[in-house]
Amino acid sequence: MLNKIINEKMENTINFNLDEMGSSDIASMHKVIDAYENIPSSDKYIMYGGTGFNTSSGYVYIALENGVSICSCFNQSVDYLVTDYDTGDEQFFDTYEEAIEELENINK
Repeated sequence: MLNKIINEKMENTINFNLDEMGSSDIASMHKVIDAYENIPSSDKYIMYGGTGFNTSSGYVYIALENGVSICSCFNQSVDYLVTDYDTGDEQFFDTYEEAIEELENINK
C-alpha cells in the first residue's frame, strides 16, 4: 500500500533556478523543454531532481528515468546525452532516437 501511495504522489516536475541563469542559459532552457515535449510520452519520466543548470559546464538539462539526458548550453542546439555508468563514458547525440539506440546497446 505504501508504494502505491508514494507512486501516486510522485510528480514529473521541471524546475530551473532562473536566478542562476543568464539570457543564453534561459534560451537553452526553452530549447531543452521544447525537446522534452517532442519525445514519446512513454519516455517522459524525469528523474527526481533531474532538471537544472550546471554552473560549471553551462549545461541546462532534463535527466530522464530511461538514462537519456536532454541538454543544451549557451543557446546552442539540443544534445541527447547517454552515460555508460560502467565505464563513465559520455556520448552526445543529435537525435533522441540515436541516444535510445546507444542506450539499448549499452544495456545489452
